[in-house]
Amino acid sequence: MKILNKKIAAKKSSVAWIQRQAADPYVARAQKDGYRARAAYKLIEMNERFHFLKNGQVVVDLGAAPGSWSQYIARTYPKSKIFAMDLLEIKPIVGVDFYQGDFTTDEALRWLEEKLGIDADARGQGTADVIVSDMAPNTVGHKKTDHIRQMVLLEYALDFALRALKPGGTFVAKSFTGGTTNELLKQIKENFESVHHIKPPSSRKDSVEMFIVATGFRG
Repeated sequence: MKILNKKIAAKKSSVAWIQRQAADPYVARAQKDGYRARAAYKLIEMNERFHFLKNGQVVVDLGAAPGSWSQYIARTYPKSKIFAMDLLEIKPIVGVDFYQGDFTTDEALRWLEEKLGIDADARGQGTADVIVSDMAPNTVGHKKTDHIRQMVLLEYALDFALRALKPGGTFVAKSFTGGTTNELLKQIKENFESVHHIKPPSSRKDSVEMFIVATGFRG
């Protein structure tokens, strides 16, 4: 692949990224299938294994940009209601109600609570069937620091899921290699019937990401 931008070409890391993208079969597959990112296949693979998505559900997609997870859900389960959120803007997707903002702020949470029709302080009155989170912090290259930042986002997502999910619901969230803290994992296991740590085949081998798939919310 010829790199026309001389500034990009001068950076070894940029060249390596472009070469990796060009050789990645999931990138080519995403282009062929019309998905915005190869990340779509992570959700597809997890759903093929655990079968947590169905038509007519209420689904929340956190950390949605550029939108490939919402794309897959809207395309495959067109009767579902999808509420997506990210700091970055995404191009509109038919069937997806999107909010651009920081999930950890009160304003963003209020938007979700209003859309789902839930009380900010209530539990056991959730209306969401599935909550998926691909949220990740800006990494700094320090393994321990990056892991802590990811766990903070995971805690925010879990706290929301415990208020927003219906009994029997599913929570899927990005983690990092090393798993969750013992306390956080204990909390997840106490609230869900089945909890799995997995690395989907489409997740790059050199990536530290893993995912938690928790099914059967106890409510």
